[in-house]
Amino acid sequence: MGYSVSSLGDLGDGHGFRKVRSALGVTAFGVNAIVFPAHYEGPNHFHDTQDELYFVHRGTATFTFTGDEHVVEEGGLVHVESTTHRQISNRTDEDLVILVVGGKDGYVERDGHLVDPEIDLPRRQGL
Repeated sequence: MGYSVSSLGDLGDGHGFRKVRSALGVTAFGVNAIVFPAHYEGPNHFHDTQDELYFVHRGTATFTFTGDEHVVEEGGLVHVESTTHRQISNRTDEDLVILVVGGKDGYVERDGHLVDPEIDLPRRQGL
């Protein structure tokens, strides 16, 4: 299949991981959503080879890197290189929902093409 559609609600209830990659059949990169309960201190961790990009979908996250804390609110983005130690915590009274995309071996370059340039070019330019 050339596409798949879902939602976080379709992928599970409660707190914890939502396996986006497996549910949608993504093979080019890792991707999960995580729902953190209020007042949850996450584990300090790192990866061997996979960089991660975090998107704060709902709530406020506290990212800790070697003692430095960064409060990241809804809509915020954080990139972390693989071997950098990171801890993600929810120090608020509300749930925290983040989307995590992981990968290695770098950028693929711009390889997008317009299907019908006469129609699609003005649409792209209008953005």
